[in-house]
Amino acid sequence: MISVIVATYNQEKTIGRTLDSILMQQCHQPIEIVIGEDCSTDGTLAICQSYAARYPQQIRILANNPNKGMQDNYFDCLLACKGTYIADCAGDDFWIDPLKLEKEVCIMEADEHVTLVHTAWNYYDEENGKATKAEVPYHFQQKTDGKELLTAIITQTRYPVIHLCTSLYRKDIIMKAYQEDTFLFRNKDFGCEDLQVACAAAHAGTIAYLPDVTLNYSVNHTSVSNTQDEEKQFEFVREVTSLSHYLADKYHIENKALDRYFSYRIFALAMHAFRAHNKKLRNDVRQCKRQWNARPTLPFHIVNTITGNDILWKGALLIRKLILKFKK
Repeated sequence: MISVIVATYNQEKTIGRTLDSILMQQCHQPIEIVIGEDCSTDGTLAICQSYAARYPQQIRILANNPNKGMQDNYFDCLLACKGTYIADCAGDDFWIDPLKLEKEVCIMEADEHVTLVHTAWNYYDEENGKATKAEVPYHFQQKTDGKELLTAIITQTRYPVIHLCTSLYRKDIIMKAYQEDTFLFRNKDFGCEDLQVACAAAHAGTIAYLPDVTLNYSVNHTSVSNTQDEEKQFEFVREVTSLSHYLADKYHIENKALDRYFSYRIFALAMHAFRAHNKKLRNDVRQCKRQWNARPTLPFHIVNTITGNDILWKGALLIRKLILKFKK
């Protein structure tokens, strides 16, 4: 069986679209849908219940009360899955290829060494309904030794190397990793769930890639990783980078790409602290620099100098505001 995890919270406008895209799948393996409804305050739960009533043999709802948060919601769903293979589709995204699961499971059935299959995907603009194919941040072969991908996965910034909502992976591989290091999957200070799964699958075997576009990934709306709040963005970057540091230690990865990544990340944190005009965040940046043993770049030193003097800091923010106003 294939189990599809749908983790959702306050997505009444899109959850039906997500479920329809899963139900349209044409696959020789039976499919179940496990919905993690994380105590939404809108009509998301009612919509999920209406689907479960129509498809009682396929859909199960884990209705959380109180709210668990993204990681516990996702991994509680994973523990509840009955399938040999796991896929997931977030409650605001949707699959566009009715043969997505069929193509992926056939690859896995044919090669026991493949631990995860993933595909190409689109950005889907919720404002205008346009889909744009995402850039591939890594030159994928049809099959790749997963260990060769670990650095790329850990140091990803703008684009995910493996988009988990395009993927199908073996449950037993991830459960083995989960049992060996539950902290990696459950620590809320890591801020996401996809890097853990991608790295565990890559470390354990072969990663297969299909160039077919199977997913529309929703953008132009507020989410954990897409927010205009500088303090929230700071926290998200800090959490994900802390996870990357943990993974690099766990898999004994040391190279120049990793060094550049941590240098870039402390600069990114410094810029969020600068734009937020938050002295506590500035101090947090210095702590992160020590924890990650990051090597600061010249731009970092410039920002650090500006934020070290409140008059300079206020003046720089005023200049930035004027520049942005002029651009508009």
